[in-house]
Amino acid sequence: MNRLKLYVQLVRLDKPIGILLLLWPTLIALWLASDGRPDWRLVVIFTLGTVLMRSAGCAINDYADRDFDRHVKRTAQRPLTSGRIAAWEAVAVAAVLALIAFALILPLNALTKQLSVAAVLIAASYPYFKRFFAIPQAYLGIAFGFGIPMAFAAVLGTVPPAGWLLLIGNIFWAVAYDTEYAMVDRDDDLKIGIKTSAITFGRFDVAAVMLCYAMTFAITLVVGWQYGLRIWFLGGLLLAAGCAAYHYTLIRDRDRLRCFAAFRHNNWLGAAVFAGVALDYALR
Repeated sequence: MNRLKLYVQLVRLDKPIGILLLLWPTLIALWLASDGRPDWRLVVIFTLGTVLMRSAGCAINDYADRDFDRHVKRTAQRPLTSGRIAAWEAVAVAAVLALIAFALILPLNALTKQLSVAAVLIAASYPYFKRFFAIPQAYLGIAFGFGIPMAFAAVLGTVPPAGWLLLIGNIFWAVAYDTEYAMVDRDDDLKIGIKTSAITFGRFDVAAVMLCYAMTFAITLVVGWQYGLRIWFLGGLLLAAGCAAYHYTLIRDRDRLRCFAAFRHNNWLGAAVFAGVALDYALR
């Protein structure tokens, strides 16, 4: 049981915020692709797949960052970094979870399977982008948003331009919320040489976060309007914009705890957008 608890901590099942940040864009894509009436089996498959792939990504991230995390106050006590589990265990856990996730989509079409392979490669390579890429949060947005094209592919057998546009919108959202997250660790990241958007944006970090939120809402509005979404959808976007405005009050002074609170609050921002989409379809 002690070992199981360590594995739960390794894959962050005790901190589900990451799962939700992946899940909301995926569900939005499923609802759009299926005209508001998604097959419940697809909802189950993509929900479970989101949980499994996010968990696998956390294990791989900890493996890649095991020599860096010990120098960061927030991550120093993670199971792998603190030596309570071995490096090979993290890799094994990630591999098992990824295989289970792939098994879930075996009944789906070939394009969905092909996209899933790309999703695994992107998720596995993300931790290494922090070594050289100035804004790795943009790459994270691709990894966190790849459920979007996969959802369209599973329903339609193809990915329309709107699906790729939504993915771009998700990249902006990921840069926004993960910059808030990176603002918490900025001092530690500067010492150990990790690159983050919080460091790259410098004194313009708050402005960059708010601009990324604005781009996310603009792109989502365009896509939703193309799909005929109106009043309830706009209401959901307005609620999400209210969340973003609240985040500004949290991050403007760059207090570490308040920046982390803003990051966690993005769950409600994503939930508001999804609720607007789902209600618009349901109440037509």
